[in-house]
Amino acid sequence: MSTIIEGIQAVKIYNSRGEETLEIEVFTETGYGRASAPAGASTGKAEVVSYPEGGVDQAISKINEVITPELIDMNAEEQETIDTLLHEIDGTEDFRILGGNTVCSISLAIAEAASNSYGISLYQYLGGFLTTELPYPLGNVLGGGKHTSGKTLDFQEILVLPLKSKTFAEAAKANIKVHQKVGSFLKKKNVSFTGGKGDEGGWAPNIDNEDALEIVSRAAEEVSEEMDIKCKIGLDIAASALWNPEKEHYIYSGDEKLNSGEQVDFIIDIAEKYNLAYIEDPLHEDDFEGFAELTEKVKGCLICGDDLFVTNQGRLADGIRIGAGNSIIIKINQVGTLTDVQNTVRLAEKNQYLPVMSHRSGETTDPYLAHLAVAFRCPIIKTGILGGERISKINEIIRIEEMMGDMAKMSVLSL
Repeated sequence: MSTIIEGIQAVKIYNSRGEETLEIEVFTETGYGRASAPAGASTGKAEVVSYPEGGVDQAISKINEVITPELIDMNAEEQETIDTLLHEIDGTEDFRILGGNTVCSISLAIAEAASNSYGISLYQYLGGFLTTELPYPLGNVLGGGKHTSGKTLDFQEILVLPLKSKTFAEAAKANIKVHQKVGSFLKKKNVSFTGGKGDEGGWAPNIDNEDALEIVSRAAEEVSEEMDIKCKIGLDIAASALWNPEKEHYIYSGDEKLNSGEQVDFIIDIAEKYNLAYIEDPLHEDDFEGFAELTEKVKGCLICGDDLFVTNQGRLADGIRIGAGNSIIIKINQVGTLTDVQNTVRLAEKNQYLPVMSHRSGETTDPYLAHLAVAFRCPIIKTGILGGERISKINEIIRIEEMMGDMAKMSVLSL
């Protein structure tokens, strides 16, 4: 058995939106790893640069000419050393020379090659053989914002989180049932609704925010009663997309405008009315103070930063200092390497911020996200409900659950 890297192959493939993306294959003497890069439509300004100037083609050239010669004959087990080297080769803070998608694909493929060399699953390699906790799936039921086109609701996502489920498979089934009921309710409400969906598989109807929340709440309540679990709903506001920095207000449908204080009050009202379990990006990406105020005022609900933190240790540390939020979205290509992600997760856990491992709107069918969520003991995985690129992650955790057998248990999550 050898974990020495013998070859690296870069291939151009396509994501769920039909956009070009990168897939990396890494070969050792006895192992093989493969990983592909996702893409976001709603991105934070502090994220690393996805690709160098010239896009995927230029990234492949960088891999063949610059990165591969440096990594050949290195030990795939030395993840931190390799990830540090990728930073050094790039030489910038935002990976604009190599591209964040380039290095995240390489970093992940190397980890998988090492695990494959040992004949063990990626989650076991990264998390250890005593890893037995599984995350709850947070699924997009109804969408708007940048994940859809045409006239849809202002919120980017209305989500469902099936708490109190005994198994991951049961939780996944609950999300599917909520999704199906919402579709049925939408067709009854508007016979002209044709079943359109957004990037992440959530329904994308022409509907106002209040009606959408009512429909999803009703579906969640019915499924909760049918399955004897506790389906709660959440929101991804993606408030940066609503924020006008020049006029300093949020713009909603009908030209309704809210200043920062009014936005906080608006979110508090929604959280109380619909007993929300989760609110992501309720304020724009630089409003740390607003996040702190909302976190103080809304209890029993996760206030999660995506654009606010972009999986970045420095921005998370800034938030921790003033109590901005209590949860963080984890997206590997926002920050670059597997080591960067692991360090951010550790900082979050140390300071009681709940890490939510998350997909992106432009996904591939690669299932590694499932392994990362389990390995890093994230209590929640945000990975959609339906669609092949989403189901691939759900099904992979079901397989992991089967592999764990009687030792498998759901994470502790009190909301």
